[in-house]
Amino acid sequence: MKTAAEISSIKNEILAGLSIHQREPIHVSDKDAATVLGVKPQTLAAWRSTGRYDLPYFKIGRKVRYRITDLAEFLARSILKHTA
Repeated sequence: MKTAAEISSIKNEILAGLSIHQREPIHVSDKDAATVLGVKPQTLAAWRSTGRYDLPYFKIGRKVRYRITDLAEFLARSILKHTA
């Protein structure tokens, strides 16, 4: 389990990577989330439909949104220190 400080650090990296300098957004679009994770938006759509990864999202109408905190936690869980 990652510490709150580690997750906060990853969250700040995400915001900087998306060039967000105004007030901190609570959530981002699926396109921005895909950019953060280095995948295509279609890959995120496949993950949502198959449940392949535990990456929470929500929908507002037809728009898919990801919370910055959830992206940071997902990335923190994905950090490996060695191969199995």
